[in-house]
This record gives sequence, C-alpha cells and structure tokens, in this order.
Amino acid sequence: MKKTIYLIDGTAYIHRAYHAIRSLSNSRGLPTNAVFGFTRMILKLMEDKAPDHAAVLFDAKGPTFRHEIYNKYKANRPPMPEDMAVQIPWILKVCEGFGLPVFRQPGVEADDLIGTLAKNARAAGFSVVMVTGDKDFVQLVDADAIIWDPMKDRIIDLAEVEKGRGVAPARMVDVMGLWGDTSDNIPGVPGVGEKTALALIKEFGSLEGVYEGLDTIGKKKLRENLAAHREQAFLSRELATIRTDVKLPEGFAPEELRLPGPDDGRLAELFGELEFRQLQRDFPKQTEKAAVDYKTVLDPADLDALVKILSESGEFAVDTETTSQDPMRAALVGLSFAVSAHAAWYVPCGHRYIGCPDQIPMDRVLSALKPALENPNIAKIGQNIKYDWIVLARHGVRLAGVRFDTMIASYLLNPTKRAHNLDQIALDFLNHKTTTYAEVAGSGKKMIPFSEVAVETAAPYACEDADVTLRAARILEKAVADIGLSELMETVEMPLLPVLMNMEMRGIRVDRNRLRDLSAAFASELCRLEEAIHREAGEVFNINSSQQLGKILFEKLDLPVGKKTKKKTGYST
Repeated sequence: MKKTIYLIDGTAYIHRAYHAIRSLSNSRGLPTNAVFGFTRMILKLMEDKAPDHAAVLFDAKGPTFRHEIYNKYKANRPPMPEDMAVQIPWILKVCEGFGLPVFRQPGVEADDLIGTLAKNARAAGFSVVMVTGDKDFVQLVDADAIIWDPMKDRIIDLAEVEKGRGVAPARMVDVMGLWGDTSDNIPGVPGVGEKTALALIKEFGSLEGVYEGLDTIGKKKLRENLAAHREQAFLSRELATIRTDVKLPEGFAPEELRLPGPDDGRLAELFGELEFRQLQRDFPKQTEKAAVDYKTVLDPADLDALVKILSESGEFAVDTETTSQDPMRAALVGLSFAVSAHAAWYVPCGHRYIGCPDQIPMDRVLSALKPALENPNIAKIGQNIKYDWIVLARHGVRLAGVRFDTMIASYLLNPTKRAHNLDQIALDFLNHKTTTYAEVAGSGKKMIPFSEVAVETAAPYACEDADVTLRAARILEKAVADIGLSELMETVEMPLLPVLMNMEMRGIRVDRNRLRDLSAAFASELCRLEEAIHREAGEVFNINSSQQLGKILFEKLDLPVGKKTKKKTGYST
C-alpha cells in the first residue's frame, strides 16, 4: 500500500480562515480569527486523515518570478490587513505545536513548492493529497494526486476534473491562458470566459491547437480577440502554470517529512494564551498526576471524624452539589470539603435512584456540619461561593468566615477574559484538566439531575471541585497580591458577596406602573425621532433595514462610504 503525503496550502487557508471568522480576539485584544480557523482546519486533517507525512507551505514576502515576467501580477490585491499579519507568528506556532514541517522560499509561491513536492513525492512512490481550496491546483491532479478541501470536506480527483470540466487536468493551464484569473490579475483574452475557454480547449486540445485552428473559429469577434491577444494568452498560461522544478533545500524530501505527533504541552500553553478554551481542554499539559485521597462519607462515624478535622482546621474549601443552577431553586444533593491539597471528602445526602447506597440523612449531615460552617473563625474558600452561600442559607445553615472566592480572583486578574469557571481556572493555573459536569451528568436532552448521578461517580467529581478550588486559591491569592489588588479583594469584593446574596434572596421590588409609563414614553420618543429622520431623508423608509438605510445615507445624502458589507452587496452601516 502506498504511503500518502499531505501538502497543505498554508497561505490560502490563512486568508480563508481570516475572512470566514470575524471579530474574534482574546482578552488582551489580539485578533485570533485566522489562527482559530487555521487551527480547526489542521485539527480536521489530523482527526480525519491521521497523516504520517505532511508539510505546510507558505508564500514568502517579496516578489516572485511571475512578477518578473509580468509586473501587474497580483497588482489588484490590497496589502495584507494588519490584524491578519499579526496572527502569522501564532499560526506558525500552531504548526510547530502539531509537529508540522513548515517551509517558505523567497521568490517562490506556496503553489510552486507544493507542485514540486507533489512531483517529488509521486516519484518516490507516495500518493499525494493537496490540502487546499485553490482551483489552480486542479492542473496537478492525476491518478496519484488529489485535492482535499477540509473546510468544504470536498475531494477533487481525476474523474471529478474530467467529468466536471471535460478536459484533462494538465490542460487546465491552457484554459487559464484564455480565461485568465481576476484574483491573481492574470489577464487572459478579453471576452473569453470559463465556458468559452473550456469549449475551445475541448475542441482544439491545447492553446497551441487553438491558434493553429484560429481561422476555423466561426465567431468573428472571438477570433479577432484571440488573434489580437495571442502573446497575452501564452503569458497568462505561463503565469497560471504551477512550477514543479523548484530547487528545495535538504530535509524537504517527501520521506523526511514524517510527523512526530503533536506536542500537547506546547499546544495547551499556546491555546491558553490565545484563549481557545475548548482546544486548551483537548490538549492539556502532560503533568505528572499526583495521587489523590478522595473519600466518600456514608457512615455517621466518618462524618463525625470529618467534622472534627474541619473544626480544628484554620480554613477549608467547601462546595455544594445540587439539582439546579439557580440557587433559589436548587435542592442540596451533597457537600464536598478540602483542607489540604489532593485530599477531599464528599458527603452525599440527596442522591435518589434505584440501587442508591444508604446515605446519612440530610438533617443529620447539616446539623453535624453547621458549627464548622457557621464558625466565623474558620476561613471558607469557594468557587462562586455566593451560590453555595444561598443554597446553604435556604437549608438552614448561615455560612460564616467566607474569605476567598477563586472566581472573583480570576476576574480581578483578567476582567476581559470570557471564562472564570473552575474548569478554566484549573487549566490556567494548575495545568489540570478537570472532570466536567457533562461527563458525570450528561448534556442536552441526556442530562440527568445530579441527584440521579451514581454516588461512586459523583464523589470523585465533587471531591475534585473542592480540592482544585483550594489549590487554585493559594495560587490566585498570591497572583492578586502581586498586582496590588489584595485590598480590593478583601475590602470591596468579598464584603460585597453577602450584600448581593441578601438582595438575591429577598428580591427587588418593581414599580410596574412606573415601568409601563416609561415604556410608553420611550415609544413616543422613538416615534418622534423616526418622524424627524424621515423628514431629514425626505421620504419614509424602514430605519431598521440596513439596505434601505445605506441607500439613504450613501446615495441620497451622499455621505462618504466607509466600506461595503462582507458579501459586497450593500453598504456597511
């Protein structure tokens, strides 16, 4: 069986990813849309094809040999947008993290590097998959070389080319000589489109054949255009032809492009910086797992022992497991505690399912734990501890001594970051991938209440929550102090929690009559403004329609046009 090599058109995919995904950046303002789209494409390649040999080819800066023979080549292309350019180094890091060899060569386009590698690979006995969405590569398709576009999940092979275009792949450069390529500013022959170019090459076999049989072409205007632009047609074919004879450096022989496999640690760090949260979870840093001591408390004697440990500790982390994300509706299912790293207890008291083990009754659990939980001299640590505070208060326990909240600390360290949940905190500060709620309780229609999760499944999950919260708190507390925000944390953020908790539990009184009056006033003001806008425009139109608004602003009122919409079908308003 032949080995297969995947040759990735990196330049094309950067542009496609950039334009396919807009307005994506991390909390530091770094644009990440092109990096994200490119990464997803690489992941699809890795997951669907699992390549043993591959390389990513990029255009190098500066002119190429095509510019030397035609100085208007690609002259219609604007400079690379700045927010795309700043992402290139990150894309190269992504390639490095996946172990993908990367190559650029001055004076040569990625197309020519791929063409040369494809030829060399076929000669070395490889099958070739050109990973691209660029139609120019059709000319290289043969029995041993195909195109795969992962973004459209489309394969173009020899049969597809001959069926869809009616000419052999190698003759597509003749078609391009006549048709040209507006994207690369390859002129072709004026008045000759794709359909006409294909028909001519089908009839005459080649560009040379077209000119040899020029006198037999019946359409006068077409014949005159072909005759007048003969040199331009052959120049266009030369510009469109992908070279397969580029001199490559040592180390880029196909058999040397074997992939070592991804570096999960490097990718985890990279995805953390880029704030690709799911990808960060998919590639956790490979750290040595510490042994954990997680205990399930089902015996009253064990509960008493736990109470003694908590009462004698100076601080502990606490977490509740419940049946709802709404603390005012949640029923308590269990509590977890951690006093030291890598050790924790889970006290189930509300699991209800067939075959469930006997649990200590909830009133007995809460009665035993209440003195420690309500002791203001024992510091309590939690993740979004306001939630647990409300749940416990509704079950008759008034939590006291709350000292630190890891979610708030994470927010203080990076307020613009999108996620401050425990899973993300564990990744960012402990290099630890936690068991997610969905992994124990399901998701979507398959999600079950936590009360129906088996105790033996729930216990390690709940213990991990408390353990990770305690360990993360120690790192976060130092990080908050290092940037001088300890006072803010201690004198503003933490004291505000019970205030917010009481507000949530008591609710807020609403003056419905006043709100109705405000609504009527706003509606009246909107009508007045709409009438004023219509007067200014001199006609009635739908203000909420961006197309109608664009015509009024930029055609009727002749305001300066900023830019067109993404599909170039209207004005950006």
